[in-house]
Amino acid sequence: MRPVELLRTPDERFEGLPGWPFEPRYTDVDAVRIHHVDEGPAGGEVVLCLHGEPSWGYLYRTMIPVFTAAGLRVVCPDLVGFGRSDKPAARDDYTYANHVAWMSAWLQRNDLRDVTLVGQDWGGLIGLRLVADDTDRFARVVTANTFLPVGDSPPSDAFLAWRRYSQETPEFKAGRIVEGGCATRPLDPAVVAAYDAPFPDDRYKVGARQFPVLVPITPDDPASAANRRAWDVLRTWEKPWLTAFSDGDPVTAGGDAVFQARIPGAAGQPHTTIEGGGHFLQEDRGEQLAQVIVDFVAATPRPST
Repeated sequence: MRPVELLRTPDERFEGLPGWPFEPRYTDVDAVRIHHVDEGPAGGEVVLCLHGEPSWGYLYRTMIPVFTAAGLRVVCPDLVGFGRSDKPAARDDYTYANHVAWMSAWLQRNDLRDVTLVGQDWGGLIGLRLVADDTDRFARVVTANTFLPVGDSPPSDAFLAWRRYSQETPEFKAGRIVEGGCATRPLDPAVVAAYDAPFPDDRYKVGARQFPVLVPITPDDPASAANRRAWDVLRTWEKPWLTAFSDGDPVTAGGDAVFQARIPGAAGQPHTTIEGGGHFLQEDRGEQLAQVIVDFVAATPRPST
């Protein structure tokens, strides 16, 4: 799990980003420095926001103030290879198993408990593994434009097109990719630049290039067995589970119905379709999505001890 070579994006790349005044915090996991922001009251219920790719915690910037105004503590880490977190230089270091292990260790070292997971894109693929591996830490789950594939059914044409593009395009521009996955375009050029900030040059983009080929699309994929084991746990999950998918994401369309059908805790919940959102619904409809989550937490209080 220890990469041979690590790259660290210079701090000045993150200075003056619009809508991002939050203090950086760091946790070392097996020599890898993982960045997160931690906002809101220390005693508030924890909302753990996990991003996908090629974005970073910046994706949640309009949601954080909604959470904190409601008295919630919001924690947004950057996955390894993204944002202000360290970036292994070798593609071989980026495996599904490594990412789960890194974030599992990060979660334990920060000792987050009674967590409401918010997972979008790879934030769900990794976050749901964390939930299945350590169910006692989590009080609720919100899945938004994500899935937990085992390779038993063919991926969408939109995902396959993205996968081909990610491997074949000579210029991998994270900001333009995020913009292309939004329903509301164009984005402010300063926002596009903020999504590019973690990647000074192509050496830093190895993880972003690798992630699409880590998604299990065949039953014999190296990650399929572990995801099946996770599903075995999640099919027994009775704590509250909400889906909040957008109406404009061709990559994950229909995934909300899968969670609703398979997860006992999803029964009777106010599942929501966020209108006017693309794949990156946090960018398109962040404040609306955040309010849905605030209402969900308020409506499903933790049992008194």
